[in-house]
Amino acid sequence: MLKITFNAFRSRPFGAPVWGQQQLRWRSTQPQPASVAVEQTARDPEWDSARPYEEIPSPTLFGFLKEFGPFGKYKDATIYDISCRMREMYGSIMRMKGEFGREDIVMTFNPEDFEKVFRTEGVWPRRTGMDAFVYYRKQQRPEYFKGYGGLLAEQGEAWHKMRTIVNPIMMQPKIIKLYTDKVDEVAREFIGMVDGMRDEKHELPADFNEWLNRWALETMGVLVLDTRLGVLNKEQSAEAQKLVRLTKDAMSLFFYLDIMPSMWRKIKTPGFYRLMRTLDELYIMIGSKIDEAVVRMEKNPNASSDTLSILEKLLKVDRNAAFTMSLDSLFAGVDTTSSGSIGILYCLANNPEKQDKLREELRKILPDKNTPLTTENMKNMPYLRACIKEGLRMYPPTAGNGRCVGKDLVIQGYRIPKGTLVVMGQLVLQRQEGQFTRPSEYLPERWLTGPEAAGCPSAKEAHPFVYMPFGFGARTCVGRRLAMMEMEILVSRLIRQYHVRWNYGE
Repeated sequence: MLKITFNAFRSRPFGAPVWGQQQLRWRSTQPQPASVAVEQTARDPEWDSARPYEEIPSPTLFGFLKEFGPFGKYKDATIYDISCRMREMYGSIMRMKGEFGREDIVMTFNPEDFEKVFRTEGVWPRRTGMDAFVYYRKQQRPEYFKGYGGLLAEQGEAWHKMRTIVNPIMMQPKIIKLYTDKVDEVAREFIGMVDGMRDEKHELPADFNEWLNRWALETMGVLVLDTRLGVLNKEQSAEAQKLVRLTKDAMSLFFYLDIMPSMWRKIKTPGFYRLMRTLDELYIMIGSKIDEAVVRMEKNPNASSDTLSILEKLLKVDRNAAFTMSLDSLFAGVDTTSSGSIGILYCLANNPEKQDKLREELRKILPDKNTPLTTENMKNMPYLRACIKEGLRMYPPTAGNGRCVGKDLVIQGYRIPKGTLVVMGQLVLQRQEGQFTRPSEYLPERWLTGPEAAGCPSAKEAHPFVYMPFGFGARTCVGRRLAMMEMEILVSRLIRQYHVRWNYGE
């Protein structure tokens, strides 16, 4: 058994500074969705006695930049560090005032508030916060999308129309059977590269997280474009190099324009124009892949619906819907899946006894490291899934969920007007005392039941709205089954073949 040590993320998973490329994406688990009969125009009965919205504790723009800006005291802080500092400074609720044409954001660290907000979402949950993305589709290039804004950018009835198209295609359990061997093929290819990456100390390179991002991108190409993109090839084609650069640039620019304070809504900045050019180039590349898929479909018009891929099924509905969903998947699925995988591997690397226990389970399913993974043998991996859940608890790839409240609401004694975006600080609650017992410990057993969970605190102790890695309700992550499959296969292959260690402290 080969030993791998990680030199890939010395500042810990998701330790990128706030000015880096980290994506803050609102995703909305187990709690039941609110009834569709919620009266959206009703007002909270506590409204008249509540304190005004304007009195919610709030930093000024100058105060925020002084603390967290590029020259601030916490300029190298992670999203987690910033959230903790905000909670320390302003308490369990705060308001980020909208600047430069941006809407206000209310942030809460109270799980009862999370539930209260979600229960107002109704049949058409609304979530804002991707203004540059919306601008490109609605104003810059409306002719490209033909009315399909996509699941990331759309709201209301238009969002519901797109979701109605996508749900039967992407959220059915049988979709996993169609892709398990293809995703496993990409994972095996990636694992085959790992040995060649190691140095004389058996350590992986400092840019290993970049290669995990490429693995996620290559896998997404298989899932939503029916093609191998070639971004894992030893000899990179110019097209593959360009695709890697464009996806990386797009995510970074979205962060700067939509997460950090930016004036682009008032004055079009150089970063804004760069993003528009980047998206234009991505449109051309993705469009060519879809054209290739159309040609393949025309050569086999009588294929069984059970064997049609995600892209082929979408193309049968509408080419523009297929294009929009493919582009959405690249933005929503690549960075989050690779970041989630990094966090899980980091936890396993720091907890060799848990890693060994997982390897024992994997050896029963994969007696030989080359044993194929199938939908059948993957059903018998409870500890693997527990390891993944616990890794996502400690190092989630997103900072929290967000919803625009569906009616005038009172939260912690303050009035929250209908339509206000409320962001939920699950990231902080998942990793601090109060919800999970021994929160700083990596304990996959907390997600199990029966003898294996004996003596371990249960994840059920936490409020059901605290741990929500794939969201909630009608706007839950449409690709959650595929994302879990990707992480399960990658972690299975790596841990079955290698011992993974982290040698760089906290």
